[in-house]
Amino acid sequence: MVNAFRDRLALSRIGLFIGLLFLAASLTPSLIPRPYLLQGVLSGLLLSLGYGFGILALWFWRYLELPVPQSRRVLIVGDLACAAALFLTVLSFWNASHWQNSIRALMNMPPVQSVEPISLVVVTVLVFLIVLLLARLCLRAFRYLSARIEPYSTRPLSRVVGAFAVLVLVWTVADGVLLKAALRMADSSFRELDSLVDADVAPPADPMKTGSAASLIAWQDLGFRGREFVSSGPTAKDITAVTGHEAKEPIRVYVGLDAAETAEERAALALAEMKRVGAFDRSILVVTMPTGTGWMDPAAMDPLDYLHDGDVASVGLQYSYLASWLSLLVEPSYGQESGTALFRAVYGYWTTLPKDRRPRLYLHGLSLGALNSARSMQLIDVIGDPPQGAFWAGPPFPSAGWISATANRVEGTPAWLPRFGDGSVIRFTAQKNALDIPGATWGPMRIVYLQYASDPIVFFKENAFYREPDWMKTPRGPDVSPELRWYPVITALQLGLDIALATTTPMGHGHVYAPENYLDGWVAVTTPTMPPEEISRLRDYFIAQRAKYQ
Repeated sequence: MVNAFRDRLALSRIGLFIGLLFLAASLTPSLIPRPYLLQGVLSGLLLSLGYGFGILALWFWRYLELPVPQSRRVLIVGDLACAAALFLTVLSFWNASHWQNSIRALMNMPPVQSVEPISLVVVTVLVFLIVLLLARLCLRAFRYLSARIEPYSTRPLSRVVGAFAVLVLVWTVADGVLLKAALRMADSSFRELDSLVDADVAPPADPMKTGSAASLIAWQDLGFRGREFVSSGPTAKDITAVTGHEAKEPIRVYVGLDAAETAEERAALALAEMKRVGAFDRSILVVTMPTGTGWMDPAAMDPLDYLHDGDVASVGLQYSYLASWLSLLVEPSYGQESGTALFRAVYGYWTTLPKDRRPRLYLHGLSLGALNSARSMQLIDVIGDPPQGAFWAGPPFPSAGWISATANRVEGTPAWLPRFGDGSVIRFTAQKNALDIPGATWGPMRIVYLQYASDPIVFFKENAFYREPDWMKTPRGPDVSPELRWYPVITALQLGLDIALATTTPMGHGHVYAPENYLDGWVAVTTPTMPPEEISRLRDYFIAQRAKYQ
């Protein structure tokens, strides 16, 4: 069968051999369970990539003018190698459901009985054929251009010029047409979503709420996510019903992207609104950065309000309409610009207040919000009067501070749950609270990172193309499959797909952080006066409320 397929398409033996090895490895597990359709796309791309590597190796061999064996015995060996690779691929298809279930079991997901092998094969082959067709079109264009240039140049130079021209053409079509069109569609869709006003959610009647008639920020200028953030938080009555304590109404300030022209103007508007509603009169003040779409995770913010009986003020500033990964790709500086503007505005005013009568100041962010929140504060600027701490969840892999702390972790601690220094400044935690380190004492500024070992947004590594990531070494995280193996190139591309699927997991895994884990972080960072037994009951309450935040 493999020979008939190869001969019909005039495929290279070495290309097919390497491509089938790539295909077999593509079916092995990574961090996130994959549906068969996306698995088929990934497998087809890796089959194409492996085939391309084989063709490139053969071309280089011929370029060096080394002899290419063509004897019948060598050809038979090549066919046998392809057949062996095909057999290995069939075994991989046979084991694919087991490999996927090795992840699903750790995430308490129901097992799959099958990975739809026929559909998976069809998608894989279709993707491979499409890539093969495009590659051959590019090759034909290269040969055509080189032939037209050769009469006016040397043969090597004509080939270089022809190859360069094809590369420019492909890049122009991919980046200038397809990618930009896709980004325009995405921006338009997210912008339209942001402008939606839910008819069931009316502007707050309380004049002390952001978005009310008395507010400096109009209800429509909060954006969809801002209106959701302001209107969905617990009331003083809600908090009292759970804790039994007399509570205050939590303060939530949010400024949407359309509220003002520049980041500095939006930050100034946020500060003015904070002063209006008395945010600086609270005990806890949190400067928080949303994700790319402007979303503020209620599973992160609600536990803080309950933990401090509503004596909390939170402020956020939107910087994009796009999903976090798109925002990071298209407009990487916008989030940092907005985060810096907001922090400087709030911090600048906060430092003018008497130290014994101002709130404790904290930074917070999830995902891209964590990255931009961390970038918003330069230690040299605040070292004389630092905020009390920061709580960052799911920090994306480019986060500089996180990278440094992980790379310089205490020897013997795993990369997915490192310990840094003496634990006085930075601590890490996951599903199981790891913030109470025996013998460690917190310093005046506390920084906590919440991360799950199964979160590819945190643990993707660019060098995974050629090097096994440290987090794959034993001991592994509690929700990382023991069947996961590192393969050059392949594992990195699997993790790239995992990033797109990171929020499809059950809560408590991947990039979906659970409220009780946020609660642990807030307890460590903000040192509430609530007794431990009440904190334990509050933790049980949020575990029971998981479905609300999923």
